[in-house]
Amino acid sequence: MRWDNLAAPPAERAPERAAPATPPLPLALPGATVRTFDTPGFAGMTFYEVQAKSIINRVPGASRVPFEWTINPYRGCSHACVYCFARKTHTYPDLDAGADFDRKVIVKVNAGELVRRELAAPRWRGAHIAMGTNVDCYQRAEGRYQLMPQIIAALRDFANPFSILTKGTLILRDLPLLRQAAEVTRVGVSYSVGFVDERLWRAVEPGTPSPRRRLDAVRALTDAGFAVGVLMAPILPGLSDDDESIDATVAAIAAAGATSVTPLALHLRPGAREWYARWLGREFPHLVPRYRELYRAGSYAPQAYQRELTARVRIAARRHGLHRGERGENRSLPEPPPPAAEQLTLL
Repeated sequence: MRWDNLAAPPAERAPERAAPATPPLPLALPGATVRTFDTPGFAGMTFYEVQAKSIINRVPGASRVPFEWTINPYRGCSHACVYCFARKTHTYPDLDAGADFDRKVIVKVNAGELVRRELAAPRWRGAHIAMGTNVDCYQRAEGRYQLMPQIIAALRDFANPFSILTKGTLILRDLPLLRQAAEVTRVGVSYSVGFVDERLWRAVEPGTPSPRRRLDAVRALTDAGFAVGVLMAPILPGLSDDDESIDATVAAIAAAGATSVTPLALHLRPGAREWYARWLGREFPHLVPRYRELYRAGSYAPQAYQRELTARVRIAARRHGLHRGERGENRSLPEPPPPAAEQLTLL
């Protein structure tokens, strides 16, 4: 998706306690309403409120995912995960893939009404819609803008199947709506928990709820009757790929009541690759040679490394009574096939 289908929202849609900001508008967002908020949780952040002209997006045919349609009410993400594969998409509206991705969030304030309109269109055939596959729809901004209840209500009213992948615990706010939707259509809920080490969490996912809080949410959703899969991603070479980390993570996932665990090794696409490389060189410089070796051919670690990780997670899952789930429609991040001749450098 590019950005020529966005426009400024009406001024009356401004949330309470909003204070207009004055940074220059990105070139691709002329006329957007720019806001900051005076609450500590949004310190240093800027929000670009836009009116989207479309919201249900077709996934490019080359993508290796088992779904065709997505909804992304936000662009940019306050989770600030240093490895986030979606960083490159932030360069489309004249923002950078680093700090801007973490601090400058585009909000499609008319997402709820637009979903309802598009679901009602005669051409729409009720295909599965995946959410949370680009940036997290339950990031911090959702607490203020409250777009997801409108979206879920529309999907419920049209009995349209959907899935949500998240690191956010705010999804529990919408549990009544999710239950209502599950009575009339298929609803998939998955969490992303790559590791449980809290020091590592603070270093690489500083804006997310802690792994423990995410697993508490898995338990709450499981107790509410949902079969929750966990995407164990990313597994970070040299940081969370040792046997002790894998066993502790799988044990915690099993204890939370998850129905499956699907491991994915870190992949470093352009945009994310450069940001992660700078972070790695600053925080763990001794690992730089290993990463150069693993990712010398492109965005993905060698197949042999990935197979080894999968095997070790499978063994741990069996040990803890949890069978590894195969990749399914409600627990996959979008992964285009790696370019055949991609040549990149790490640091």
